Amino acid sequence: MSKIGMVSLGCPKNQMDAELMLAKLHDAGFALTTESGLADVVIVNTCGFIEDAKQEAIENILEFAQLKKEGQIKKIIVTGCLAQRYKEELCRELPECDAVLGLGANDDIVSVVRDVLADRTVERFPDLSCWNLDGDRLQTTPDFYAYLRVGDGCNNCCTYCAIPHIRGRLRSRDMDAVVKEAQTLVENGVKELVLVAQDTTLYGAETDGVSKLPLLLSRLCAIDGLHWIRLLYCYPEHITDELLDVMAREEKIVKYLDVPIQHASGSVLKAMNRPGDRASLTALIHKIRARVPGVVLRTTVMTGFPTETEEDFEQLCEFIKEVRFERLGCFAYSAEEGTVAATMKQMPQKVRQKRRDIVMELQTRIAEEYQAAQVGKTVEVLVESFDRYAECWFGRTAGDAPDIDGKVFFTTKERVAPGDLVQVKITEYMDWDLVGERV
Repeated sequence: MSKIGMVSLGCPKNQMDAELMLAKLHDAGFALTTESGLADVVIVNTCGFIEDAKQEAIENILEFAQLKKEGQIKKIIVTGCLAQRYKEELCRELPECDAVLGLGANDDIVSVVRDVLADRTVERFPDLSCWNLDGDRLQTTPDFYAYLRVGDGCNNCCTYCAIPHIRGRLRSRDMDAVVKEAQTLVENGVKELVLVAQDTTLYGAETDGVSKLPLLLSRLCAIDGLHWIRLLYCYPEHITDELLDVMAREEKIVKYLDVPIQHASGSVLKAMNRPGDRASLTALIHKIRARVPGVVLRTTVMTGFPTETEEDFEQLCEFIKEVRFERLGCFAYSAEEGTVAATMKQMPQKVRQKRRDIVMELQTRIAEEYQAAQVGKTVEVLVESFDRYAECWFGRTAGDAPDIDGKVFFTTKERVAPGDLVQVKITEYMDWDLVGERV
């Protein structure tokens, strides 16, 4: 039986597509391997969100093209956002690819693999309405946590973002299907569910404009054996009192909220086609912290947007100093083809990057003070693995999302295993990570 390897790049939503495809291939009897360089067929599930992601995807494709030329692999299939966005260019410029599939063709992955193994070239880009978000998944995260996609696509149409062009308008999954999938994951050993969508806060709002996320969370909290529920991609303009009340009330929902704001200047936000300004965002952050005591807030911001003046940038920095997010990431604006912002007069890249560096230096100082305040506290840690170089275990607190935030490194005299929940007393910190000992 032919061996299939997959490299999935980009965000957790893309990872969900990969897991659905892997389950179909597994059920069809194909042998799956994590050693993609030794596979007969390699599937590159690409990201195409920003320039760095596109470059990473192309580099992966070219590396496998070289392995194909050397006879180590036989066929290359390209799927995901880059394939959806640049279908003509990929088919024309990368003839080494045996198949290029749009998102609507994900369900066809088994037949496509069979086609390429029979030396047939496939280029398939059905309508996005064919893109199925449901089905069995082959979990690629560790046994104890999993992403749970509640929807995909986006209606926000921010001027810098190509996602609506790539993944279409918002489509929420059926609530019963989401709950059933969550139950199956928990039965298989998952202790933490991380809810994702392009805009998680708009789950179920397509018909009447009212988010069904609070109801979904209440149903998920009723699942026996589930320990943590985490929310990512919660847009500030859609965070409601009802959502905050559910977060405060339900113990299983970790007091952690990912709120991408992108900027604090009202004029920049308006140019981004996003609502709000510094005053409204400050009021929202204060409200979240008042209604959900102890919450850890993560955000992302952007520097160097075409209309950003020195005054706008200073306003962003002052806002960050005032609000003091526990977690913050910053990236320099990248002009994306097909977006409104790409048609605007662009700022020099070195200015965008310099401003990004200033923000991260500022956040580093804020984060250091936050980390120092954790010393002496005892926190619950979800054990992830053993670090043989540091000769200690590590895991995450409720305030740390997987693959994004820091770790807790700790020593213990008792046996532990990945997926265990243990109490750790923090004794020191190292940059973004905490250090402690099990108590």
